[in-house]
Amino acid sequence: MKPYLTRTQLQAIDRIATDKYGIPSLILMENAGRAVAEETIKLLKHKKNPRVTVICGKGNNGGDGFVTARHLHNKKYKVTILYLGNINDVKSRSQATNINLNIALKLRIPVIELSFLLKGLPRPHRNAFRLLKSADVIIDAIFGIGLEREIQSPLLEFIAQINSSSIPVVAVDIPSGLDTDTGNPLGIAIKAKRTVTFGFPKIGFLRPSAKKYLGKLIIADIGIPNEVV
Repeated sequence: MKPYLTRTQLQAIDRIATDKYGIPSLILMENAGRAVAEETIKLLKHKKNPRVTVICGKGNNGGDGFVTARHLHNKKYKVTILYLGNINDVKSRSQATNINLNIALKLRIPVIELSFLLKGLPRPHRNAFRLLKSADVIIDAIFGIGLEREIQSPLLEFIAQINSSSIPVVAVDIPSGLDTDTGNPLGIAIKAKRTVTFGFPKIGFLRPSAKKYLGKLIIADIGIPNEVV
């Protein structure tokens, strides 16, 4: 039985895995993205010519999303990445995230910038949502466990449109907007059909408020040694 851990504990485990045991974050990211891709393939197993839209933020959660996109692309799925950042802003991303974004670009996976959703610029969020309408599944790789601030407009409205649609969502580690420790939405949170969480479930998942956002919970082994815990 896996223990339910807090944000601080989870972040410490990641640091120890890298600093003490020498496991690069690039390897953990690769394992995480592959696990999400595998669950997405299971979800779409009866769908012909499936179309997947992966929404990636600037953090390592977005990096996991880039890996997911690559694995699905390699399986001949039609994949589009919506990136909530500036592709050319290398300094805003970790090295591992940059590596996986660059691989996606070299594979010519379409990457569409939607940086205005994070910057709060007055562009119509409805136009952004149109990019999702043809998707058979959405991969939510916007925010990870580190999010502690409330989600603001226009991203808030964009997420609300996703939640009100009939498109199933697979959340990467945690539904974006769900607080890791409290299980409460930070203004709003993605309502996932499946959540692929990495290594350990989050303490907030135990709260009744979290249940409607998680969907089916899958705990994926991404190669964190037992000694770390």
